[in-house]
Amino acid sequence: MAETTESGLPKGFRSAEHGWPELGRIPHPSRRLPLVGDVVGVDRRRPLQDSMRFGRELGPIFRRRAFGREFVFVWGAKLAADLADESRFAKHVGLGVANLRPVVGDGLFTAYNHESNWQLAHDVLAPGFSREAMETYHGMMLSVAARLTAHWDGELAAGRTVDVPGDMTKLTLETIARTGFGHDFGSFERDRPHPFVRAMIGTLTYAQRLNSVPGPLAPLLLRTAARRNAADIAHLNRTVDALVAARRGSGGGGSGGSGGGTGDLLDRMLETAHPVTGERLSAENVRKQVITFLVAGHETTSGALSFALYYLARHPEIAARARAEVDRVWGDTPEPGYDQVAKLRYMRRVLDESLRLWPTAPAYAREATRDTVLAGEHPMRRGAWALVLLPLLHRDPEVWGEDAGRFDPDRFDAKAVRGRAPHTFKPFGTGARACIGRQFALHEATLVLGLLLRRYELRADPGYRLEVTERLTLMPEGLRLGLERRGPVAAGVSAGRAEGAGSDSGSAASGAGSGSKSAPSGAGSVGGCPVHRADQ
Repeated sequence: MAETTESGLPKGFRSAEHGWPELGRIPHPSRRLPLVGDVVGVDRRRPLQDSMRFGRELGPIFRRRAFGREFVFVWGAKLAADLADESRFAKHVGLGVANLRPVVGDGLFTAYNHESNWQLAHDVLAPGFSREAMETYHGMMLSVAARLTAHWDGELAAGRTVDVPGDMTKLTLETIARTGFGHDFGSFERDRPHPFVRAMIGTLTYAQRLNSVPGPLAPLLLRTAARRNAADIAHLNRTVDALVAARRGSGGGGSGGSGGGTGDLLDRMLETAHPVTGERLSAENVRKQVITFLVAGHETTSGALSFALYYLARHPEIAARARAEVDRVWGDTPEPGYDQVAKLRYMRRVLDESLRLWPTAPAYAREATRDTVLAGEHPMRRGAWALVLLPLLHRDPEVWGEDAGRFDPDRFDAKAVRGRAPHTFKPFGTGARACIGRQFALHEATLVLGLLLRRYELRADPGYRLEVTERLTLMPEGLRLGLERRGPVAAGVSAGRAEGAGSDSGSAASGAGSGSKSAPSGAGSVGGCPVHRADQ
């Protein structure tokens, strides 16, 4: 009898033929070969975009086979909406996500549904994303953004273009490190990426490569890569262990601690007991959660900002409209308050439209929690799973129209959103396991886009053609932009703010905040756990 998990489901990878009784009804590529499957013409460096190509050819549900393993993919709106039913489906940890478990174990993103640490960590950390907590992060976000603009001012003065993905990665790493863990990686003072970033990219790339080779042959074919991955994991662990040790040595968490915390995420991990059970996160799980937040908390947001800047530079009329909104809403205030970010409604549409076309976490998997029939058509046994391809779901012409590939932020005006079916826009996942940091990412990205448009005109390279690099997450490859400084009214955050100066919004370290009690536009209340709101 096969070994099972605590939930009674088989352990390890579950090929589709074990869970889909009528698998033969689901189309697959025509050039399928014995043993190796659907590998003719595949691009191992871009498996997601490869699957998008097959999806366009085969329709809203299709399957692919590689080295004896069968996968089912879904992108049709009706099918994706049915998979969002929490009474019949749950998150499935598979493919590249499961390959990350040696790195982050049972962290929030990679925990299996039956693992108790997920609910414990979720309940302990959810208050860290309340409105009150978000207000304390706002000042730190401004401070890190000022370091970015100081760097971009220097590149502009030197007559150089800016490395958009590289600089957005620096920005978002520093933001999550400082707001969540009181740590400064010094990214903008380095000529090369921080070793933590290099190790993180290495582990993500290795996790994706594991999907492209036969399982039994991986130790042989990826021997050198596996050694490098082990070294990368060790570096991530050492970095986080040092960070945690420094906090413990400074007096721990809580408002009385001196380790950079006034109840930040690390304080909560170290000091907060579950409000009902009294349980605390173990030292090992704290390490895994910190790595989870440092990696997931910056990697996807940096991609979202990079794609948004790409589209703004390519569409100057849209950039002008967004910039006019910033000038109108923020005026000449040196630093926008927390509540002023929420008022950038058009800028938020720009961000949402970028996430529609290129969701930086581009897929999620769902498994049946009982025997069921998907959308009334495809029987599924308990434990059967499918992978939802978000870039195709977000381009479904039945939902988004025949021009679904066109960049148009007005798809997200209030009337358009109300008229669209539910579960058709899912850049942060779905259900109870959706991204806990959604509001953090949206606030940070909207703030940064506003600051950059207020300060600069963006100049696209007419010879650049968008190529998307994949390392489980998505990022525009080789994107560089030219800059032109705007006039005094558009100066934005002063370079002096990089030292933490300023009075409008305070800082995360001092616990000060700013703004009214209104929630971010289009986001719903963030007073409780933000992931349980109804998605559009």
